Amino acid sequence: MNKLSFHGNQDILGNHKLAFLCSRKYPPEIVLKSYDWAIEQRNKGVCVVSGFHSQIEKDVLHFLLKGTQPVIMVLARGMKKNLSPDVRKALDEKRLLIVSPFAESVGRVSEKTSIIRNEVITNLADEIQVAFVRTGGNLEYLISRLEKPVRIGFVS
Repeated sequence: MNKLSFHGNQDILGNHKLAFLCSRKYPPEIVLKSYDWAIEQRNKGVCVVSGFHSQIEKDVLHFLLKGTQPVIMVLARGMKKNLSPDVRKALDEKRLLIVSPFAESVGRVSEKTSIIRNEVITNLADEIQVAFVRTGGNLEYLISRLEKPVRIGFVS
């Protein structure tokens, strides 16, 4: 694995961490279930680790950042320079850790960097929540090799 770079509160790594992953293509019913899940994790104070890159992941981050619990964002590129106000606020509050396994010169997300990012996420996490997994996709392959608790989908 590449050397990790950190920005933010590294003490967050000591928390029990729940990963959030979702295939890029997912059915529409996953959206509201993911929002409800994010709000539940926020209310429980669960430390969620994710890439927060796809639209559904960005939305989950939006709900998580409304709380006070710690969050870990793993990038599929070099460390970000431009941070949104809500991300900067969470960093200032010492409840966010941004992790990158890439040199700052890696400025674009690719399939390869996304695969590496997801491996870092699952390595950091104690358990994994997968909103939706597409058959035959990279995410299915990744979770098939894990020896950690993995939940696929949401229990109603």
